[in-house]
Amino acid sequence: MTTGTVQAPAPAEPVAGAPQRGFASRIVGRLSGGAVQVVLVLLAVFWLLPTFGLLVSSLRSQQDNNASGWWTVFTEPAQLTLTNYAELLSDDTFTASFWNTVWITIPSTLLVVVIASLAAYAFAWLEFPGRDWLFLLVVALLVVPVQVALIPVAKLYGLLGIFGSITGVVLFHVAFGLPFAIFLLRNFFAGIPRDLLEAARMDGGTEWTIFRRVVFPLGGPAIASLGIFQFLWVWNDLLVALVFAGTDAQPMTKALQSQMRQFTGNIDILAPGAFLSLIVPLVVFFAFQRYFVQGVLAGSVK
Repeated sequence: MTTGTVQAPAPAEPVAGAPQRGFASRIVGRLSGGAVQVVLVLLAVFWLLPTFGLLVSSLRSQQDNNASGWWTVFTEPAQLTLTNYAELLSDDTFTASFWNTVWITIPSTLLVVVIASLAAYAFAWLEFPGRDWLFLLVVALLVVPVQVALIPVAKLYGLLGIFGSITGVVLFHVAFGLPFAIFLLRNFFAGIPRDLLEAARMDGGTEWTIFRRVVFPLGGPAIASLGIFQFLWVWNDLLVALVFAGTDAQPMTKALQSQMRQFTGNIDILAPGAFLSLIVPLVVFFAFQRYFVQGVLAGSVK
């Protein structure tokens, strides 16, 4: 009897084709279908429904708003009128609060952007004693809540004689906006290639020239994103205005809040006032939307 050797079977050749999709991949594929997009559109419309209701209510008279809901305008379009806006814009108190909001928001935004840009460049590319410890202190200030500083700052403003003024409100917004702004811009500036800065230094550029002609243009998306964030925070602020803004310096948020004590009797003031306060941030956001998206996506692709 002849005993043969048994050979091991040859390994199977890999089958060419598409890789096997896991359970999670199949779920993601289904979620990207047309039906899901329709559902998302419906959710977006549902989310915007209160804003649309606010717009319609601002275009109806007080009698119509008290008598029926805003949706009745679809059957009675004659209810729409611009009288509420005309009366509101002719009110000196509201127009003064609007300009107070502008005088508070614009300096608070510009000061934060300029100071944070310079500080972020220093933390990212300049060598000086205690740089890392100072940056850790800035990061630590991010966790300090605004409510903790209200009473101490109010006492300080009383001693300085700026309590209740626009200057005091602006300084408070700048102080509490800088930690996040410096942290955000410093991380963005640190991602700029060092070779660009070294080449600028070899060409004789000073630090101010490098910041103005190299770092600032390259950091445009992050700076625009910061400007949008800061503008929205200050424009929509109510807490700081309630504490530090006096009657002559009150912004729109405080002026509208004072009207809510008699909400059932003055919706003709609240609705157009709230919608006007909503329009300006939307215009600013859409004007800088391209830079905002670039700033959010910065660093995702190298």
